[in-house]
Amino acid sequence: MTTPTPPSAAPQDARALRRADRWLAPVEDLFNFISAMAIFSLMLLGVTQIVLRSKLVGVPIYGYIDLVELSMATFAFLGAAYCQRLGDHVRMELLIGHLKGRSLWFGELIGTLLALAIVGCLGWFGWEHFLRAYELGDSTIDAEYPVWPSKLLVPVAFAVWFLRLLIQLIGFARLSLDPQATPVAVPTVHDAAEHAREEIRETFGDETGSGDSPR
Repeated sequence: MTTPTPPSAAPQDARALRRADRWLAPVEDLFNFISAMAIFSLMLLGVTQIVLRSKLVGVPIYGYIDLVELSMATFAFLGAAYCQRLGDHVRMELLIGHLKGRSLWFGELIGTLLALAIVGCLGWFGWEHFLRAYELGDSTIDAEYPVWPSKLLVPVAFAVWFLRLLIQLIGFARLSLDPQATPVAVPTVHDAAEHAREEIRETFGDETGSGDSPR
């Protein structure tokens, strides 16, 4: 495994990428935390709905279905940039997984460029969709809750995702020009065994892998 270059010894472009990565990471962590809390709150809301709908109470939550619909944007999009940063998103690696060196980084560069274009377009149209819902006063069918706050989350989440992709695009372009450089602000491809070892290290620390020989 390659030892990361200390920040003081890293080239200027690597230091700039590292600063951008550290600046954006807390925002992604916050969005992912909000997404996780939305899922947890939705679970509690579902349990409460079941209890209130029972024969003992018989008073369901008003607009429960509408609340579920409005909450979907929170946990569907807010964690996207966080997953992108860690490289934990689902993607096809049938080709990328067999590439090495400059060809690997160039393939990642092309894939990130396509993702950047798609996310940019979706974010732009998501913003227009939010403006239309806000100007028209769009609401849910049953309880008539306003839908613009939920629709606003889409372009906001995609804006953060766009910035993450932009940082990774620059990182992959840097590695395409210099494949021997230390990867900065980009996810790396691991096989199943490496990914399992990484999850074990993150869960239990370095003690479980202390007996392994260095690769």
